[in-house]
Parts: sequence; C-alpha cells; structure tokens
Amino acid sequence: MSVDRDSISTENCSVKRALDVVGEKWTLLVLREAFYGARRFERFQARIGCPRQVLTDRLSTLVAAGVLRRVPYQEPGHRERHEYRLTEKGRDLLPAVIALMQWGDKWEADSDGPPVEVVHRDCGHPVELSLRCRSHQTPLTAFDTEPRPGPGARPAKTRKTIR
Repeated sequence: MSVDRDSISTENCSVKRALDVVGEKWTLLVLREAFYGARRFERFQARIGCPRQVLTDRLSTLVAAGVLRRVPYQEPGHRERHEYRLTEKGRDLLPAVIALMQWGDKWEADSDGPPVEVVHRDCGHPVELSLRCRSHQTPLTAFDTEPRPGPGARPAKTRKTIR
C-alpha cells in the first residue's frame, strides 16, 4: 500500500529530530571520536581540529540531548575537569555512524581504500551494516522499501499538491 506523503505531517519527523541533535559536521566528528575512545576535551579537539568554542557547543548539545554524559575527574594537583562518555542513547548511534562510514568508503575514499576499518573485537573481521527485513532477514535496497504511516503519524495541516 502506497501512502500519499502529502497527507502526513512532517512536523514530528524522526529524521528531522535526529538531525536537530546530530546533523552537523562537527557533531558527527565528535561522535566518531567518542566511538574511537576519546573522552577528554583536548583529545576531541586534537583529533577533530575544530575551534574550541565550536567543540564546546557541540559537546554541550550532545550532553543536553542525553547522547553524552559529563563525568568529573581530577588529575593530582589540578582542578576538577570533565570527560565525556557515550550514554546508551549515544551508543545507539553507532549504526548511523557506521552507515555513513561505509557510504564514504564506497563513494568518497581515496584509491588506496578506506582509512579506517571497524572490526569485530573478538575475531578481527570487518563490521558490515546492512538493511534487512525484520521478518525474513532479506537484504534490502531503497527500491525494496516504502514509507507508511506509523503510530505517531499526524495528518498534514494543509494538503499541498506538488507536481
């Protein structure tokens, strides 16, 4: 069953809401480094290379959204500082980051190949993300999928016909 997308509101779109949190280049690079093990501001800054204020803003946004949590630490003889650790909500973003990485590896990598491979810690084989049918486990492409209204769908306020 095909749905008339113009009849469904986009005001509560999950993609838009996710992008409100992580849809900025520096934010995704913060997440990349967090998945690679960075926890402290200086490490993020050294690996990402963004201006300090931008990094401060991105870390604050991720903390406010519950993607990272601030954990205090104190080196002997120094003031208390904070490191940033992924929360469950943040760890659940790994498939999105891996999907972007796989796309970049396929379409944007140098001719030498991908600069980083994410591997299964236990066996050392590369990790692969794929889209599958929940019921049949069949691999899918964009041609095999269609949007349908979900339980949170709301009717559009005004119906627009776009040709």
